Amino acid sequence: MISPDLSKLLKTENGELSRYSLVAAVSKHAREIVDQANESHEIISDKPISLAVEELLDGEYRIVENRSALDE
Repeated sequence: MISPDLSKLLKTENGELSRYSLVAAVSKHAREIVDQANESHEIISDKPISLAVEELLDGEYRIVENRSALDE
C-alpha cells in the first residue's frame, strides 16, 4: 500500500486541486487502467488505484481542473 504525501498530489502548475477532483481523476484513471488491461487480456498484479496514483506522482498524466465550473 502506498501513502503518498497528499500535498504533492494536490499541487499543480495552475494552483491547487480540490480533493474531490483528485479522487475523481484518480478513480477515472484507475478504471481506464482496468479497461486497457481487459482489452489486452493482461493480468494486473497491483491495485488499479495504486497504479493510477503512482502514474500521477511520476508525471505520466496530470489532472486539469475546470475552475469556472467549480465557481458556479
